Amino acid sequence: MKKTLELPGFVDVHVHFRDPGLPAAETTASGLRAAARGGFAAVVTMPNTTPACDSPAIVDYQRAAARAAGVGVRLWPSGTITKGRLGRETADLEALWEAGVAFFTDDGSFVEDDQTMFEAMRRAAALDMVVCQHAMTWKGGLSPGRNVIRDCPLARRLSLGVIPVWVETDAIARDIRLCRETGVRLHIQHISTAEGVELVRAAQREGLRVTAEATPHHLLFACDELSVDDANFKMAPPLGNREDRAELRRAVKDGVLMFATDHAPHPVQTKASGFAGSANGIVGLEAAIPATYRAMVEEEGMSIDAWAKAWHEMPLEIISPRAGIEGLPKTTIEIGEERALSVGDFASFSRNCPYDGMKFDCWPKKGEA
Repeated sequence: MKKTLELPGFVDVHVHFRDPGLPAAETTASGLRAAARGGFAAVVTMPNTTPACDSPAIVDYQRAAARAAGVGVRLWPSGTITKGRLGRETADLEALWEAGVAFFTDDGSFVEDDQTMFEAMRRAAALDMVVCQHAMTWKGGLSPGRNVIRDCPLARRLSLGVIPVWVETDAIARDIRLCRETGVRLHIQHISTAEGVELVRAAQREGLRVTAEATPHHLLFACDELSVDDANFKMAPPLGNREDRAELRRAVKDGVLMFATDHAPHPVQTKASGFAGSANGIVGLEAAIPATYRAMVEEEGMSIDAWAKAWHEMPLEIISPRAGIEGLPKTTIEIGEERALSVGDFASFSRNCPYDGMKFDCWPKKGEA
């Protein structure tokens, strides 16, 4: 039986709109239309644009583009941790705070240097701002160009370079240590391993101000279930195995993790060369509500209220009040009518999505924007 529910406005704290820099993949206008079609009230854009969002001028540019789009979805830019996202020199965090960024992150790049990250966390703590980290550290001869997937049968069959668990856990452990030393509010982006989840659980038990997010694709898919060399299943961090997926789901159900899409649009040619030669990431804004509802409510028995909290209340807790978080519109969902998701109907400019053709029975009801 079909029913309609009105819920607090869903917030996606992790999207890439490629604006400025790569409008063929996504503009602010197309990204906001995708967010509206996906049922979202607000989104936080990542700063890995060209140029990077490391100055108030780029923050203002993104806000102006959002106003010009005329779509009823709030856009909050995030600001970089380091200048140019190069990991060497801390950005002008105070100026970015004044400009009203949602939080600080070098998403797409891990800040490897301990002293640089310590300094950024110390300054962010003084502003009571959240520092978000893409927790993948590259050392010991590994590189994002050669190491592209977690260990699994497909990786071994195709002789693909493997990304070990410690790439994530060493990064998380380092940042939790610095969080403890500085008192900063720390958020781990798109966590993917059971071991990483346990580090976050332990930090929360200790009383540290540490949060983390799980994406729909890490909650639905597992690397040991992959059978073909399809770059729509290539992302960073990579898909975990079945045990990782099960622990991520437990952590969401326990209130340890919130949701975020990591919406990452790419032109078709950059996703056409399989795992070895394609870019990381998938588009997710227009599939996230159906996908997380299936994984967590239908398959794990999570209550709708708790599921909605992971899309609304928990994300809002990491966003600076200076960004302007009041007055979000509601998110309305319709449950009980199963139909297939069609990537061809997306408002996003990009089509790199593994959900095409999957059937879901929870859908956002939103204006076509």
